[in-house]
Amino acid sequence: MQVETLLPLGKVDPGLRAPDVPMNINAVYDDARELERLGYDALAIEECKEDPYIVAALAAQATTRLKLVTAVAIAFPRSPTSTAMTAWTLQRLSRGRFTLGLGTQVRAHIERRYGMASHPAGPWIRDYIHAVRAVWDCWQTRKKLNFDSAHYKLSLMVPLFDPGPIEHPDIPIHIATVNPIMCRISGECADGMRPHPVCTPEYIEKVMLPAAREGAAKTGRDPAKFAVAIKPLIATARTDEELEKRIRDIRARVAFYCSTPGYRAAFEFHGLGDLAKRMSVLSREQRWEEMPGMIDDEVLNLYATVGSFAEIGRKLHDRYAHIVTNAEVSIPIASEADKATLTGLIRSLQTGYQA
Repeated sequence: MQVETLLPLGKVDPGLRAPDVPMNINAVYDDARELERLGYDALAIEECKEDPYIVAALAAQATTRLKLVTAVAIAFPRSPTSTAMTAWTLQRLSRGRFTLGLGTQVRAHIERRYGMASHPAGPWIRDYIHAVRAVWDCWQTRKKLNFDSAHYKLSLMVPLFDPGPIEHPDIPIHIATVNPIMCRISGECADGMRPHPVCTPEYIEKVMLPAAREGAAKTGRDPAKFAVAIKPLIATARTDEELEKRIRDIRARVAFYCSTPGYRAAFEFHGLGDLAKRMSVLSREQRWEEMPGMIDDEVLNLYATVGSFAEIGRKLHDRYAHIVTNAEVSIPIASEADKATLTGLIRSLQTGYQA
């Protein structure tokens, strides 16, 4: 079992699978119950090899306290009304424990994986969120649906397709973010942002949060209520030998992210724009095996938190406690001893880290 954490230094979230390993969908019910027993605050579910909404529904049925968040579900392939219905159902099923985390995806995936026309993501996701909320408002208040924007025009809601009010109608929405434009939009219309793993604390503090506050000011929203939820890059293990394997994996992950143009701002901020361009060339030429060697220890430790099981909690706390409200932390569990270590880590992160 692979677990993650949403720690706000107070909030701990897990995922249900290791990177690049298919989830055992038949084990979600039992895994979610175990995560709740271990003391996690929430379960974060990504859209990769499984539908995150189906996983969230299974986890909701299995648990009573664990919060559920899509981290993230891809917005644009689904209509706003479809997403509104799914989130409404999950909020009712979980009795108010659901957070809708949305991502936009890049042009290549929108066009070539989903078969859709692509548009500039910022204005599109702004309209999308307002459209989702318009549908929710229609259902909750019985107000006529009348939403008109550049991307969506919604004016029809008949009783047959209206689920009506629910007990917990205020469903938080988070947006996956990297660039300042998306951060501003998250401040304008969302309840939180989910920075990409390569967004360092300094980048979040000096670039992302000021942009989010600017967006919040534009629409008169309270930035103090804004969530910042990150899934840090972590290399951790019980032994030095195992840790070296994790470091190799994370070094390759940093190299891949460095090669991706959509994440370049997080590298240019730290003066690594030339490295990112070189990585992009190697990626286009599919010279994958050469890329990890270009990530030296200084770059690795800039973007990843590295340490043994005994020290990873302190390092995560020191790195993120002042800047994030929530963080997903993945630690591999291979034994009862590992499970006990994880339980202690969760408690420490939730209480401000007292090792």
